Amino acid sequence: MSQPVQPPNPPQQPYGGGQPTDGNPYAQQPGGPNPPQPAAPTGNPFAQQPGAQPGQFGGAPFQPAPPARTNIGLGVAAALGAAIVAAILYGVIAGSIEREIGYAAVGVGFLVGFVGSKVGGSNPAVIGAGVVFSLVAVFFGQLIGMSMIVADALHVSFSEIFFDRFGALLDVWKEEADFMTYLFLLLGPVAAFGGARKAVG
Repeated sequence: MSQPVQPPNPPQQPYGGGQPTDGNPYAQQPGGPNPPQPAAPTGNPFAQQPGAQPGQFGGAPFQPAPPARTNIGLGVAAALGAAIVAAILYGVIAGSIEREIGYAAVGVGFLVGFVGSKVGGSNPAVIGAGVVFSLVAVFFGQLIGMSMIVADALHVSFSEIFFDRFGALLDVWKEEADFMTYLFLLLGPVAAFGGARKAVG
């Protein structure tokens, strides 16, 4: 007796009973048990991840902060160097014309304050150093100018007056100092503060 022919087994439904999509038996069907898998990491910890809310962590990629524009040591050193140069120039001008000029004192202070703060930033220590150095620069500029005048009158060298007889030079400065002498001393620090504000503004 012949056995009855069994119908072929129906094909198994792949992964949850969904029909293949475009010939791909592994394509995910809507409502299937397997949720979508996140994308593979790219190595960038700041890249937007799937499902992350926009604006998370500030909503922008991390930006490094710009370097602080403050270097106290270099600023003070720059102000000191400018003070030395300005004092020499101020003294040479004053000694050549045998009198002081207010604009020159202002220029000394402005140069010292501007250079110091341009290099060192707006730190109060740099500004304070520029103010002090400008006062000293104007004072030594006056002494340099006076040394040139005295050396010319006595027919001796400048170094002999400024270096060998510095104490006597100070005594002469005290005797000759008047209102304008002290005014020029004050103009330097005021101009230095203005120069510093200009440099950082």
